[in-house]
Amino acid sequence: MKEDKEVLLLKGNEALARAAIRCGCDGYFGYPITPQSEVLETLAELKPWETTGMVVVQAESEVASINMLYGGGGTGKRVMTSSASPGIALMQEGISYMAGAEVPGLIVNVQRGGPGLGTIQPSQSDYNQATRGGGNGDYEVIVLAPASVQEMADFVDLAFTLAFKYRIPAMILSDGVIGQMMEKVVLPPFKPRRTEEEIRKECPWAANGRGSSKRPLNVITSLELEPDKMEVRNLHLQKKYREIEAHEVRYECSLMDDAEYAIIAFGSAARISKKAIEIARKRGIKVGLFRPITLWPFPMHEIADLSRKVKGILVMEINAGQMVKDVCLAVEGRIPVKQYGRLGGIVPDPDEIIEALKGVQS
Repeated sequence: MKEDKEVLLLKGNEALARAAIRCGCDGYFGYPITPQSEVLETLAELKPWETTGMVVVQAESEVASINMLYGGGGTGKRVMTSSASPGIALMQEGISYMAGAEVPGLIVNVQRGGPGLGTIQPSQSDYNQATRGGGNGDYEVIVLAPASVQEMADFVDLAFTLAFKYRIPAMILSDGVIGQMMEKVVLPPFKPRRTEEEIRKECPWAANGRGSSKRPLNVITSLELEPDKMEVRNLHLQKKYREIEAHEVRYECSLMDDAEYAIIAFGSAARISKKAIEIARKRGIKVGLFRPITLWPFPMHEIADLSRKVKGILVMEINAGQMVKDVCLAVEGRIPVKQYGRLGGIVPDPDEIIEALKGVQS
């Protein structure tokens, strides 16, 4: 008899893999690349095909992985892939195809430094790629940014739920810090994989055959040769994106009630910023943390409101300055906004952040 809940000490990558099995995932297709290889390795070790029937395939490439995801998601299955930055770059065409054809699926990016092959150390330099649609066309992908091993596990089911609710690819945008660090994690309760009949009822759009029903056969495609029909499809997608922006923004605030300054950070940068804020407050600096959880949809309105309550904002991200552009769009010049980050896989320490905060105060 399987326990409903289980508490373990796990790496973020391991927690994500175990959560996938427990969340009723039907299939995983991936290719090993540091710093996310433990996802595939954990699934191979646990052999879920023997217990839940979940398919696990080491594909021949990242291009193959994303197209397997496209095919599996097109039949209404809960399918996922994971990679690190260069591998996700190879998947962009397939992600665009999935967005255009409204095929749900889960993509996990455990970021490493770049550009190019870069380094195996952590980075947050794929923010623009994730939130701007790295492939061709006008499309969006739901992007969740975990800041703990617990969230690596929790966001698997959330990502699947959102992906199928809106028929859209969803991404968990992690990094080498969260993927490799170990913390205590409460794994989610087991959720059985859906039956074929349940999938047909929940996903009437899926290309999975008629079954016992008389419905017409579905065709999954992003191709429209006539421009007026392509415009209709695009307008439909844009309407859906506005609905997601209205209902699915997620964020977290810490010590913001009396804050005179704010640090805005996501993922591992938010963890480091929390320590910096703790030290800064002991030094008499009233500063709080605003952590976007959804990088898309981005909390534009919430940050706009924040800019009316504080004197200045420091955007802390482990890159050359990417999320800061969205923050500036939200703030609209009302208060000073500065950015601080490190490059090449170097993770800043709290004292660096406090020093950067002085630039906002001056």
